[in-house]
Amino acid sequence: MKTGDQIVQDLPWRWGVQGKVFIIGGLGYLFDAYDIALNGFLMPLLGEHFDLTLSQRGLVATANLIGMALGAVVWGAVADRIGRKKAFSVTLLIFALFSVLGALAPSYWLFLLLRFVAGVGLGGCIPVDYALVAEFSPRKYRGRVLTALDVWWPIGVTLCGLVSTAMLTLEDNWRWMLTVMSLPALLLFWVRRGIPESPVYLSKKGREVEARAIIDDLVARTGAPVEPYVIPAPPRHVKANGPRVALDQLRDIWKFSARITSAAWLLFATVMLVYYAALSWMPSILKEQGLGEKTAFMSTTLMSGVGIIAVLTSTVLVDMVGRKWLIGVTAPLASLTLVGFALLLDMPTGSVVALAVFGFLMQLTIPAMYAYVSELYPTLLRASGFGWASSFSRVLTGFAPLLFGSVLWPMLGLPLTFAALALAVVASVVWTAVAAPETKGRALDDDIEVVLEGHPVPTPTSGQAVL
Repeated sequence: MKTGDQIVQDLPWRWGVQGKVFIIGGLGYLFDAYDIALNGFLMPLLGEHFDLTLSQRGLVATANLIGMALGAVVWGAVADRIGRKKAFSVTLLIFALFSVLGALAPSYWLFLLLRFVAGVGLGGCIPVDYALVAEFSPRKYRGRVLTALDVWWPIGVTLCGLVSTAMLTLEDNWRWMLTVMSLPALLLFWVRRGIPESPVYLSKKGREVEARAIIDDLVARTGAPVEPYVIPAPPRHVKANGPRVALDQLRDIWKFSARITSAAWLLFATVMLVYYAALSWMPSILKEQGLGEKTAFMSTTLMSGVGIIAVLTSTVLVDMVGRKWLIGVTAPLASLTLVGFALLLDMPTGSVVALAVFGFLMQLTIPAMYAYVSELYPTLLRASGFGWASSFSRVLTGFAPLLFGSVLWPMLGLPLTFAALALAVVASVVWTAVAAPETKGRALDDDIEVVLEGHPVPTPTSGQAVL
């Protein structure tokens, strides 16, 4: 007899059912992209408004990204404790409210604090959203669904550029930019209240009555045949409270598998480091080469725009070639393309083409990586496992751009700097090939005995399928 989890994962895909979760979760991801891209517009405007030095301007992005790093850890862990639905809504509410307060900030230091707290809220969106969407998605389509979720990222970045550029002529333009971003986020918070709790999560928590109610409703709404199923007894574990939650989850994901967790962290860190370095510094690099401001920003926008097509392509390839192959080929190629870009800077057409190729290849990689990491962990560790990997990369991307601009670029030059970043990506891909399994087509929690909080957790052996 099937389990409730298997019933959910074998359902047919319906846009009015699982598609609703996908769209609402994706809109939260759009705000993540929008907010990070907005840092690039806020820095020069705040520099003029508060008469800031270059290092003080850099703190605008750093405060936001470090807040997101903390949020990814805290909310990933909390979502594994209190449920996807509650965390799903509260993360966006915190982001929207503190973004509005940031727009009203009378001083620079208060603004930094509010941007940090807004980042804490927004940082929880990605791990929580991916966990929830993964657990509602049928196994047959899960890879494509999770990969397609990343299409909201280039849409968010492009939308941010268009809206922010249109507001440059307004008085107190930076305040309006924050306000305009926050109002749709508040509306989305209200819409999110109608999303049900994950039945996979409920069954793992032993809340059988609630799980059965949602599973039966999903079966009816998707038109799937009705069949009997069981809800297995949940694994025994000791519940932690308060500040221990995040640390306990960190211990659990490393105890589950140090090989898998190290691979997930290294992939996130190196791939996102390359992407954020390009996203943050590309306008400055192009202007340094003598391009006008409009041309520099349009070239950067091109890098994001082609990403929309790339994400859609990735949704097709991820289930055809598998997660590991897609990441293993495109991530190194994307990084090496930046080296080519640096060598072609004296050739405007060649450098712009290289930049577009980089944007395309990188957006083939990132959606597959997000889908892959979210599938590597069992249900009770999925949000926190993804959240800690995301947090690790957020910390690096928060400080690394400062290192890039003040040390690496001036001392090594662009070609060697991008070559060093590419070498790090290659190393992480090689380790992933050895340490982590392919997850294509596997059921969530298939072949895993998950025992938490002080009980032994079997580490996967070579060739063992783990999700």
